Amino acid sequence: MSDDLAMMEAEGRGKRSLRTEPRARAARYDRRTGRVHVDLTNGCSFAFPARQAQGLKRASDAELAQVEILGLGLGLHWERLDVDLSVPGLLAGLFGTKAYMDRQRAARAGAATSAAKAAAARRNGAKGGRPRKAAGVRKA
Repeated sequence: MSDDLAMMEAEGRGKRSLRTEPRARAARYDRRTGRVHVDLTNGCSFAFPARQAQGLKRASDAELAQVEILGLGLGLHWERLDVDLSVPGLLAGLFGTKAYMDRQRAARAGAATSAAKAAAARRNGAKGGRPRKAAGVRKA
């Protein structure tokens, strides 16, 4: 494939992407709700809890209010915080990198409670705590 043909195909993909992918037209932080509201170029809008996003957990309201739209609207940026978030990623419920999202899920899973979990903990506590592993048993 010639370089010119590859360039034309890439430009075509880029133009299709700009027509079809959701892009931000405006973004603002709502101090009352703690959410960032994003208006898209297709007329839709969405909001997300700002402090659940990677890099924004400890940000002040004033810092969160400094949200900017990156380039053609495919990202949100906080200059002072050095944080960038992908608009398509946010729409998919991704508030950061894969590693960040995995840590968030693990933290929520470990905090899960249920009547069965509480009853098992009480039974184990009455026996002196969590059962010990049998001697000589190894994990594969």
